[in-house]
Amino acid sequence: MTAVIYARYSSDNQREESIEGQIRECTAFAEKNGITVLRHYIDRAFSAKTDNRPEFQNMIKDSGKHLFDMVIVWKLDRFARNRYDSARYKALLKKNGVKVVSATEIISEGAEGIILESVLEGYAEYYSADLSEKPIHCVTFQDFCYYI
Repeated sequence: MTAVIYARYSSDNQREESIEGQIRECTAFAEKNGITVLRHYIDRAFSAKTDNRPEFQNMIKDSGKHLFDMVIVWKLDRFARNRYDSARYKALLKKNGVKVVSATEIISEGAEGIILESVLEGYAEYYSADLSEKPIHCVTFQDFCYYI
C-alpha cells in the first residue's frame, strides 16, 4: 500500500512545528500499518475552509495518475473544514482509487464509521465558523497550536 501525507496549517500565527508534528504522527501511522509514504503535500498558512490550497490541488491532480492508494492526514480537519469540499474531494479521490485516512482518529469501515466521520466533519466546519467569530489565542502544546 502506498500513500502520501497531506499537512497544513491555516495562518501565519501558527508555527512551522505544527507541520513537523503532523508529519511525524502520520509517518508513525504509516510505519505501524506497513504503508509506504511516497510524498508530502504541505500547505502553509492556508485555511481549509476553501479548496484554494496549491498543494492540496496538486495532490488531487496527482491522484488521477494512480501513483498512490491513500492520503494520510493528522486529523480530518487538515483535509477540509467544509463538508461540501470534503465530500466532493473524497468522492473524486475514491474515483481515482484513493482513500483518505486520519492518523489520529480511529474511524471504522462499517456503518459506525459513516456517522463518526460525518460528525467530525461537521464539527470541523462548526469550529471554523465559531473561531471566526471570536478573538484568537494560541496555546502551544507538544508542537501543536491549540486555539482558546
